[in-house]
Amino acid sequence: MDSLLCDEAWLSGPATPDHRNDQQRYSYGENYAAACSFYTTIEDCEKAVSIYLEKEFTCMPEPGYVEHLRTRDLLFPRFRAIHWLIKSRQRLSLSFETVFNAANYLDRFMSMNQCDGWKCWMVELLGVACLSVASKFTETRIPCLHDIQMEDLDHSFQSITIQRMELVLLRALGWRLSSTTAYSYVELLTMKIDFLKSYSCLQKDLVACRVTELLLGAMQDCSLVEFRPSIIAISALWCSLEEFVPSKSDAHLAHIKGLLNALDHKDDEVIKCHSIMEAQLINPVYNSLACRKRNSRYCPSSPVTVLPSERIGIYDCDVDLSFFKDSSGSKNKQETSNKKRRTN
Repeated sequence: MDSLLCDEAWLSGPATPDHRNDQQRYSYGENYAAACSFYTTIEDCEKAVSIYLEKEFTCMPEPGYVEHLRTRDLLFPRFRAIHWLIKSRQRLSLSFETVFNAANYLDRFMSMNQCDGWKCWMVELLGVACLSVASKFTETRIPCLHDIQMEDLDHSFQSITIQRMELVLLRALGWRLSSTTAYSYVELLTMKIDFLKSYSCLQKDLVACRVTELLLGAMQDCSLVEFRPSIIAISALWCSLEEFVPSKSDAHLAHIKGLLNALDHKDDEVIKCHSIMEAQLINPVYNSLACRKRNSRYCPSSPVTVLPSERIGIYDCDVDLSFFKDSSGSKNKQETSNKKRRTN
């Protein structure tokens, strides 16, 4: 039993809300954030930010991940998998934390060069396993494997196959599931903006709603995946503030620079990330709000999206998971991080 114990340090967060009975309270069509803050004091906020910043490097994909996606023709399969995770969150009434964690698991696993010659069904199986593991880690009501793969997949898998894939995933990730994602910073960053402190809970919630929408769009864009989660979160907050209070753009820049100094980040990284994110705002592919208002199920044109097709059943006896090669990337990254901490 000792081998099942995990010494991973993780930050306790607010209890995962039950979204099944939420009212559509806002014009955005969905309740994105808790109306009241989980962090009751500035000290709590500062401590949480410090913990997340320390952890975020160990929760990122391996270096060269985007190039790996390009050279192995995985850009579209990865986009489709992330898009499926987002749609599944709405269908299964899961928390945002769950879908951001699931996407993080998927990127970390794929970045480890775990196999030679990815197939479409392999990416789908990985996506299902990531969502299942993330749900078990975060949710109080865990959807069954049958419900998870009910829609928008070209293949269906037996439960035993998914469970085997979950174990492969867990081993590859070193059982490190408490990920620091861009979504981890949403509430913390809104608390650190001075003029937002005078806002009501509802107003702060609306800002957090829009930031979350932008982060969902950013999650689908592989060009942003190699930025630190904190950089992506700051960029999304910047874009959100420009939308809500465009007359105070200079003040927003001052607030963002204050955040950068507090988080010890460089201006050019955030400016680059912010520019990419701004371009997303005019692209309906990445704008989750636009997609919902159009009631669309966006996916680049293909026969699958034009004509309904019967899903292909994948039986466990036909699945050989040995092509997912073991990788020490995650372990090496954690060891490097620990060495850096000891030398600081």
